[in-house]
Amino acid sequence: MPDLLLVIDVQPSFNPPDWLVRGITAIVPTLPSIATVERHDETVTPFQRQLGWTPGPADEPLIPTDRLFVKHGYLPPPALIAQVIDQGADRVLVCGIQADTCCLAAGFALFDAGLQPTLLKWLTVGSSLDPSGGLGARLWQHHFGRDTVLYGPEDLATD
Repeated sequence: MPDLLLVIDVQPSFNPPDWLVRGITAIVPTLPSIATVERHDETVTPFQRQLGWTPGPADEPLIPTDRLFVKHGYLPPPALIAQVIDQGADRVLVCGIQADTCCLAAGFALFDAGLQPTLLKWLTVGSSLDPSGGLGARLWQHHFGRDTVLYGPEDLATD
C-alpha cells in the first residue's frame, strides 16, 4: 500500500499556526489519512493534577481526514495502530503537533507494531520546549533511523 498520513492533534486547544493547518490540509487529498484529537479525561490521563492544564473536552480536529481517533494522553489508541496495520501501509507519514512528545509517542507505537514511522518535519511543530520541532526530529532520527525524517515536500516526492 502507498504511504499513510497520520495527523497528530491539530486542534484548537493547541493553537496550531495557520501555515501548519494549510500545509497539512493541502497534502491530505493525496494520501489515505488518519487523525488523532486529544480529549481530556482526568481518570485516564492526569493532565490537570500533574500539569495544571487540560486540552479542550470537545475539541474537533482542524484537518479533515479519512478516519479520526480520539486519544487521552500522549499515545495513539491501540485501535489506531490496528487500523494502520489493517490498511497495509508500509510507511506512516507523521505530522502535526509536538514533534518531541505526541508525534514521538506515535512514532514509538508505530515502530513497536513493526511499521515504518516517518516524520514530515516541515508539517510538524514542537512543544514549548522547542517550538521549531528540531529536538523532535533529532530524537526521531536517533530512535528510528537517519532516513525517517523528511524535511520538505521535495523529499516526499523523491522518496
